Amino acid sequence: MIIQFYKYQGTGNDFVVLDNRKHEYASLNSDQIRRLCDRRFGIGADGLMMLNEKAGYDFEMKYFNADGREGSMCGNGGRCITKFAYHLGIHRIDYKFWADGGDYEAEIDTDGIVSLKMKDVDQVKKKHSDFILNTGSPHYIKLVNDVMEEDVYKKGRDIRYSKDFEEEGINVNFVEQAGDDEIIVRTYERGVEDETFSCGTGVTAAALVCYHNENGFNEVEVKTLGGTLSVEFDRLDGDHYTNIWLSGPAEKIFEGKVEVK
Repeated sequence: MIIQFYKYQGTGNDFVVLDNRKHEYASLNSDQIRRLCDRRFGIGADGLMMLNEKAGYDFEMKYFNADGREGSMCGNGGRCITKFAYHLGIHRIDYKFWADGGDYEAEIDTDGIVSLKMKDVDQVKKKHSDFILNTGSPHYIKLVNDVMEEDVYKKGRDIRYSKDFEEEGINVNFVEQAGDDEIIVRTYERGVEDETFSCGTGVTAAALVCYHNENGFNEVEVKTLGGTLSVEFDRLDGDHYTNIWLSGPAEKIFEGKVEVK
């Protein structure tokens, strides 16, 4: 099978993207997807996405982790596939698409910045001095003093494969508070099983934990290895967050064709 692929990235979080509106790639299996995402023997990516048609929506996003298994929501992936839809000629002021069993909204501004509305969050669990919450994917937040000195791969892997999380997996974020409304985040991502340059749902989870206004509007700037994102949200009484928007760049890197056996 010859595949026409597109490569996109959002703050260094990179994806192979396929136009599957004609169902050409529906037969791809997990081993083939894993090989496409392999950085030595394939195209190389943190994940693969298919853009499908879906009645009542601008498109459907189907996301696969780099290990070839179907994944949960990916924030940067959602922003990248929105830009891909625009490049395919699907032009909207406001996009509405289906992903991971729910609907999502997105916007592209005049500078090409893509904003994605995330799911509301109504629970943040404490685990010792750390936090656990789900922003479309499960995340573990660990606040640290100097995030650039952390061994993210080893410490993240230890938490991800610990007794509590080994079966389902969890993404592990190390977060440094750089200012009242600025944080630095590094993420060990399940499915990739390594540190990624950026993780949209992880950035969102970290920003919620690091709110600066007890109630009402918050805006947090988040620096990652791959660039800067912003997260806007309203914090309600207790651990309830709504109107959550993840914003940042999303760009096509290149496109090409590859044979998949």
